Amino acid sequence: MTIKSFFLAAIILFSFNACAQDKTPVNIEHSYKTIVTELNNPWGFVFLPDGSMIITEKAGELIHFNKGEKSKILGLPKIELLGQGGLMDIELHPNYKDNGWLYISYSSSNDNNDGANTSIMRAKLKNNALTNIEILYKALPNSNRGQHFGSRLEFDNNGYLYFSIGDRGNRDINPQDITKDCGKIYRINDDGTIPKNNPFTNKINAKKAIYSYGHRNPQGMVKHPETGKIWTHEHGPRGGDEINIIESGKNYGWPVISYGINYSGTKFTEITEAPGMEQPIHHWTPSIAPSGMEFITSNIYPNWKGNLLVGSLKFQYLDRCIIKNNKVIKEDRLLDGIGRVRSVRQGPDGYIYVGVENVGIVKIIPNK
Repeated sequence: MTIKSFFLAAIILFSFNACAQDKTPVNIEHSYKTIVTELNNPWGFVFLPDGSMIITEKAGELIHFNKGEKSKILGLPKIELLGQGGLMDIELHPNYKDNGWLYISYSSSNDNNDGANTSIMRAKLKNNALTNIEILYKALPNSNRGQHFGSRLEFDNNGYLYFSIGDRGNRDINPQDITKDCGKIYRINDDGTIPKNNPFTNKINAKKAIYSYGHRNPQGMVKHPETGKIWTHEHGPRGGDEINIIESGKNYGWPVISYGINYSGTKFTEITEAPGMEQPIHHWTPSIAPSGMEFITSNIYPNWKGNLLVGSLKFQYLDRCIIKNNKVIKEDRLLDGIGRVRSVRQGPDGYIYVGVENVGIVKIIPNK
C-alpha cells in the first residue's frame, strides 16, 4: 500500500467511524443567543429571584451575572483543582426567598495535601460575598486520582438534598461498599443532618447519608416535574452511559453489570443484568459523555413539554429525549456542534439556558 492510499483509507475509516457515532438526527427548529460570554467551563448555574445568575467556573470562580455585567463573588473556601475536580454544581434552597441558602459542590483537600474528594457546602450571599458558610458533607478518603467527582445537586418535594459523588476511579472498591464514600447518590436534610428514614441508617458502619449505590460518575440530576422522583444520568466507560430513576437503598450495579467496556476495548464484566441490581431506563453506546440534565415544562416549547434534556460533552450537542412510560423512545440533537455542553436549566422566564465550555451560557429560541 502506498503512503497516499494509506492516508486515503485512514480518512475513509475515520469518516465511517464518525458517521457511525452520529446517528441521532439534528433538530433545526430553533436558534440560540449567547447570554453570558467568555466562560471556560460553566459547570453549574442558577437563577436568583431577581433574574440574575450565579455561575460556577470549574477553575474556582463564582460569578454573579446581572444586567449584562459579570462580577466575582468572594468568600469561597479553598478549591482543590485536580483533574475533573474543581468548583462544580450550585443549587438554591426551595425556600431561598425566605432563608437565602445556596448549596455548592466542590473538590477539597486538607492540610496534608493528600489529594481531594467531593465536599458539599451551603452559604448565604451578601454584598457579593459568601457568608454563613457551613460544610455539610465531605467525602473521604481524599485521593490523588483526578476522575469521577460526580457533584450534581437537587432538592426533592420534601426538602431533602440529594447529591452525587462518583467512584473516584476506584471502581473495584467504592461503588458496591456502603461503608465507603464514592460511587453513590446521597440524601441529607437541608442543614446536613441525616434523615432518619435513609435506607442505611441502621446498618453497622454504613455511611448513613447514602441513598443509593453502585454508580460510576453521575453528572446529571433532576427532579421529575410530575412524579417528584429523582432522575440521574451517569458516565459509563466506553459505552454504557445510563439514565436511572433513583430509589431508596437500590443497587445500580456498577461495576458488576454494565453495557460498557474498558477504554482499551477489553471487557471488565460479562453481564448486563443481575438479581438485586437495577436496570437503567436508557443507556447510550457509544457514550455521549452526559453532563447536565433538565425536564422541559415551559409553554415556550409546546412540542417539547415533558422531554428530558441531556448535555453531550463528547459529541457537543444537547440531546432531547422524548419520554414515554419512563423510557426514551426517540432522541434528537439541539445546538449541534456548539461545543461541550456542561449544564442546562429552564429559566424562570421559561427559556432553556445551556452552559457550554469555552462559549458561555446560551438561550434556546424556537424558530417562528
